[in-house]
Amino acid sequence: MASDEPDRTPAQWHRILTLLADISLFIGTREVWTSAASHQLAIAALISLCYASILVTGVLTLVVRSSRSLAQLDLVVLVTAVALAYCALSVKHGFSDESILTTQAAREILHGHPVYGQPWPWLFGNGIAYTPTVTGGYDYTYGYPPLTALLTTPLLWLGHSALPETLVTTTAMVLGAIVMWKMLPTQWRSAATMVCLGFGMVPTYARLGYPAVVALALLIPVVVRWTRMGAGGPADWARAACLGAACAAQQLPWFLAPFLLAGVFALRRGELGARGAAAAVGRIVGIAAGTWLLINAYFIVSEPRTWLSGIALPITQGAVIHGQGLVGISLYYTDGSDRLSWYSHASMLLAAGLLALFVLFVRRLGPAATVLPWCAFFLATRSQDGYYLLMTPLWLAAAVTVPPSAFTTAWQPRVLSGRRAARMVLAGAVVAPSLVAVILGATGRPPLHMQAAAVSRTPLTVKTLGIKVRNSGDAALEPHFMVTTGQGMSRYWKVLAGPSSVAAHATATYRIQAPDGGFAIPKDGTRIRLRAFSASPMTLSSQDIHLKREQVPSKDTKGSKTSKKSKGPKKSKKSKASESSKTSTG
Repeated sequence: MASDEPDRTPAQWHRILTLLADISLFIGTREVWTSAASHQLAIAALISLCYASILVTGVLTLVVRSSRSLAQLDLVVLVTAVALAYCALSVKHGFSDESILTTQAAREILHGHPVYGQPWPWLFGNGIAYTPTVTGGYDYTYGYPPLTALLTTPLLWLGHSALPETLVTTTAMVLGAIVMWKMLPTQWRSAATMVCLGFGMVPTYARLGYPAVVALALLIPVVVRWTRMGAGGPADWARAACLGAACAAQQLPWFLAPFLLAGVFALRRGELGARGAAAAVGRIVGIAAGTWLLINAYFIVSEPRTWLSGIALPITQGAVIHGQGLVGISLYYTDGSDRLSWYSHASMLLAAGLLALFVLFVRRLGPAATVLPWCAFFLATRSQDGYYLLMTPLWLAAAVTVPPSAFTTAWQPRVLSGRRAARMVLAGAVVAPSLVAVILGATGRPPLHMQAAAVSRTPLTVKTLGIKVRNSGDAALEPHFMVTTGQGMSRYWKVLAGPSSVAAHATATYRIQAPDGGFAIPKDGTRIRLRAFSASPMTLSSQDIHLKREQVPSKDTKGSKTSKKSKGPKKSKKSKASESSKTSTG
């Protein structure tokens, strides 16, 4: 909006966008109010005021007559969203596996102790999820770049709860939303409030202390008008520094950075030539790398080997498969696969293929630079939706400020120029290896065939299972067993008896014990899956098992004895059996 046109009638789509942002603040607010109303009345009162703000803003959005007034309402929506974010933090913050590890890392930094490669098993359990690995154990170590832990360290005086670390991530998200709101064109500002603080997606991850939220906040000023990178000047240096800091906060920016750099090279080469473009990209890489090294310097010096393995841990840890991507074929729809590692190969091949496509067809794919990198995670062994939705504010930031017209002069290789069909064939050939790899992973067969029966149990729980295992594969396997009833992974069962591995085409018998004293048998109709993972090769074998709750005998034994002693005509054996049956099921 031009400053000299304060009374201009706002566009209808601007009204609707502001209204949608206002409506999005309702999501999750009642749950926060309910929690606050029981023990934090001041917070509950503030949330009630936010409700009033949402309602009044909704009315005014539809009736104001000037663009300036609507822009002021955009600001009201943002302020309301920030207030709700901190209200939710005060009553709904809690530890997750990522936040508890980051908080412990901050404590170790404060006391001068090593951070990486240090197992902290006592942090888990009591609602904190484990990360099981295919080796039969769990990952108890800190596996993220150190920036979020460094930012948490000065706030540890707030207590031993999750508040110090979640305050860092929530504040980062709020600041990111404010920066994005300020950097976007006036009419689009409410969209920033909506995607950053509205829907309840990103704020929830912030309240759980995910380091990726800090990385997201640092990437926002990078991707807004990212096509201007490489032009030089303080703004260019600031963007490069934010990119390096984001890479020092979490690993997801590592996958975005190559696409941005490739795009900057293509844009600057179209203007400055190859040498000038290389120099521009070199400046960005130098500043980003310098920032990244500065943040990591203490750990590079004090614990170089464990630091390097720690920041690479999410890629190398060998966590069990999980997520909403194609890996679900082997996890839910078939009985497993003896080629699970091909999902990882497919993910890497697709990431490389998409980057190649981006370089080859940057004039067409340039506007999608902030979306393309996350497509590769759909094929990965850990294809959780957090990898997609956590970075969705970047999609909007680029979509609003990076139009397709910005790439009309970008350089791209002259590959099969003018032949549309040939270009389509080339694009297919680039991504074909990843598709072949995922097909190999999905069509693998479970190498272990299992038969299980309860060995010791109570009416409602199973304590141990006996399993007969036949290895139909060509390699010896070391199985690690768990029993699941839902989409998630459970803890491993302890092997009480059985060999350490099953030779190829051999049979073995195992006796395994449930964690925490017993496995609670679910209600009838629940699918119970016995799973066996192996690390080398990486395989999964699954089998449905049938465990039913036993009927608990009636406690009214006294009444039963009384009925036996009572005088009266004798009943037939059939009549007695019928009565006994009614008593036990009543």
